Amino acid sequence: MPYATVYESCKADPEAFWMQAAEAISWDQKPSKALFADDAPLYEWFSDGMLNTCYNAVDRHVENGRGDQVAIIHDSPITDTITKITYAELQTRVASLAGALQAKGIEKGDRVIIYMPMIPEALDAMLACARIGAVHSVVFGGFAAAELAVRINDATPKAIIAASCGLEPGRVVHYKPLLDEAIEIATHKPDFCVIFQREQEVADLIKGRDFDWNNFQSETPDAKCVSVEGNHPAYILYTSGTTGAPKGVIRHTGGHLVALNWTMKNVYNVDPGDVFWAASDVGWVVGHSYICYGPLIHGNTTIVFEGKPVGTPDAGTFWRVIEQHKVRSFFTAPTAFRAVKREDPKGELVKDYDLSGLGQVFLAGERADPDTILWAEAKLRVPVIDHWWQTETGYAIAANPLGLQRLPVKLGSPAVPMPGFDVQILDDNGAEIAPGELGAIAIKLPLPPGCLPGLWNAPERFQSSYLETFPGFYETGDAGYKDEDGYLYIMSRTDDVINVAGHRLSTGAMEEVLASHKDVAECAVIGVADALKGQTPLGFLCLNAGVNRDHSEVVAECVALVREKIGPVAAFRTACVVERLPKTRSGKILRATMAAIADGLDYKMPATIDDPAILDEIEATLKGLGYPRN
Repeated sequence: MPYATVYESCKADPEAFWMQAAEAISWDQKPSKALFADDAPLYEWFSDGMLNTCYNAVDRHVENGRGDQVAIIHDSPITDTITKITYAELQTRVASLAGALQAKGIEKGDRVIIYMPMIPEALDAMLACARIGAVHSVVFGGFAAAELAVRINDATPKAIIAASCGLEPGRVVHYKPLLDEAIEIATHKPDFCVIFQREQEVADLIKGRDFDWNNFQSETPDAKCVSVEGNHPAYILYTSGTTGAPKGVIRHTGGHLVALNWTMKNVYNVDPGDVFWAASDVGWVVGHSYICYGPLIHGNTTIVFEGKPVGTPDAGTFWRVIEQHKVRSFFTAPTAFRAVKREDPKGELVKDYDLSGLGQVFLAGERADPDTILWAEAKLRVPVIDHWWQTETGYAIAANPLGLQRLPVKLGSPAVPMPGFDVQILDDNGAEIAPGELGAIAIKLPLPPGCLPGLWNAPERFQSSYLETFPGFYETGDAGYKDEDGYLYIMSRTDDVINVAGHRLSTGAMEEVLASHKDVAECAVIGVADALKGQTPLGFLCLNAGVNRDHSEVVAECVALVREKIGPVAAFRTACVVERLPKTRSGKILRATMAAIADGLDYKMPATIDDPAILDEIEATLKGLGYPRN
């Protein structure tokens, strides 16, 4: 069915649309209706239905004769191992762990923090919590002890499930000492911890508090699936703001299952049984939605990948995984492709692999610059689809829905809003503005099923963070515009729109131009304080491997390119070449932190930063350019 028909049918009668989508989910008690709006602007979906996430993700596939299908492939180039787990085996593993948790007193509604690397046991833990109605909160493995403690205090978990260590290329990340320190710092103390001991590092256990993963499960009965309400929290996922305490995004069970299941075919164009790979981490929203829950609910095979785009062992590791496991649909971040492109600009390693089974690639997490998309399409010879979503929404706000209809691609755009998302571009007064004009991106309430209904224990913060600026709308915090065809363009975070002599300019538009330069592998643009113009842009350039010419030549060409494509109004005169950019572990460039350094402002070290030492390198580079200039 054409996209426009489906989108308009949802807009005209969302109740009927989502009730029909809910038919694909197994309910213990079907909901009486889809939308519950009594507490608007706080909305809920499928609130009075009863169901279980783990049953939908595991047990029903076994009961329907798919028990021998592989559910999870664990591919770890770091340990040089591959493990395959069928749906029947997954059911056994999860029921055993859930039973052990029950035996230790974990009940419906109790919180459990999961602090694990990219191993199948992380999914076991998530599903085991879901099986008994516990609310899990996955914290990225290796997070600093102080940040883990903040999450322990907010979620007040009865238990913490962790691994002894994580693995990075060339090093072991010691999880257990971080966990011990976090519990020591936290005012809330868990009743007990379960530790999965990896052979690379066996951790010391604290008697009476810590239990070995395997011994913990011996001699306890398997758990059956506990039915929960449609509005029962499936999980809490903390998203770090640039300032203040992390926000605990919650996801209601019914809408979560319905929405994710709908996207697997309609957006990602996979059928049950196909192999789907999201190269992310379980600690991020992509890992929740599209490593764990989405693929398993839909009956796909999902890949848990413990490696990096480059260095494990080379820039061909993605292509090896796709060939070896017959991946049908692949999802990664633009920053991962930029890393691959930087190491292998001509895509020579792609030629070593048979990628004929790959149907499409999806990019999200950062703006996908046209140059990266064109490079990937030329090398992979499949559609490379940019799409846009947030931790808060849990799945795509805008995409090219390949399972419905392959729409024309417009480079620089994640295409069109998905059903249920009424996306509008607003000015500072909340009025909708004309196509082509830059403004705040907002979504008319109610948000569709699967999006956040609130924040954990923070109703006032939910209102102030998302609902107050534009009454009747959810504020995304992103800036952009729509064109005459309704295609959406996400140009930057609202904070990254800079004001140059009264002109509102998008740093994202400048980055798009810089990325088109043949020698530039990756780039970032920030706004820095300027006494005359208010702000001026400053560019950072990472060059492709093998670029040996004078950096000043590249910079001069990039400055001229921005002047040519955007015009003198951009006032783009300064750029520098750096070896690497500071990023979060999920691949987002820390532009606000870089801007604070350039302006000489105090800043808080982001908890999610991949390598803090990069900020020292950036500071040294900026000092060499004469920043801060105030």
